[in-house]
Amino acid sequence: MDSLQLQRTYLDLTTPHVADACMRLGIAVRCAPAGLRPLWSESHIVGRACPARHYGSVDVFLEAIDRAVPGDVLVVDNGGRLDEACVGDLVTLETALAGLRGIVIWGLHRDSSELRTIRLPIFSLGTLPTGPQRLETQEAAALTSAKCGEHEVTSEDFVLADDDGVIFMPLSQAKGVAELAAAIRDTERSQAARMQLGTNFRKQARFDEFLAARTADESMTFRQHLRSIGGAIEE
Repeated sequence: MDSLQLQRTYLDLTTPHVADACMRLGIAVRCAPAGLRPLWSESHIVGRACPARHYGSVDVFLEAIDRAVPGDVLVVDNGGRLDEACVGDLVTLETALAGLRGIVIWGLHRDSSELRTIRLPIFSLGTLPTGPQRLETQEAAALTSAKCGEHEVTSEDFVLADDDGVIFMPLSQAKGVAELAAAIRDTERSQAARMQLGTNFRKQARFDEFLAARTADESMTFRQHLRSIGGAIEE
């Protein structure tokens, strides 16, 4: 699935929809650490991952951007450091001019006012005025993989990010995940619409039937019951 297809397919899907779909399909749910947040609300990023590991200099970002294609998402691995900011306004402008969809930083950013003006979606652990005061040797894998929390991300992955966080998935699974996530989204929206009209969720989910079934079989779970009736509220 190319970048344009990803944009169209995941435009109206959220990270919770996708996380539930991954769980149902048996695909590992790889989320960025919970503290990694968007610079402003209602951000939405989707695109192939463009990994870059930071060693104290922006040259690795420029090299990663040079290799990227429009629609990619720059995924910056700064080891979760909280003692330096590694991305500022100039790197963000360069990323935007290259047609990338956003930046996900396992670390900190700076130049927040300028970044809000540039308006390229940014997800990071926070902000700090100080840039790097170190310069380390760049590893051979600097442009082939990046860590984000406990998870490793490569160009074989894609990124979906919104107000609930950031999730990474294999590109090879993008179509199947999207199809199931869309079904989950539509079911939840239908349930919510019926609740707005006065039909509570317990009635929609036939909760009394579930309680009776669980009494007869203690191994029965609510998730199993929901699947059997085509309902959704949790995976």
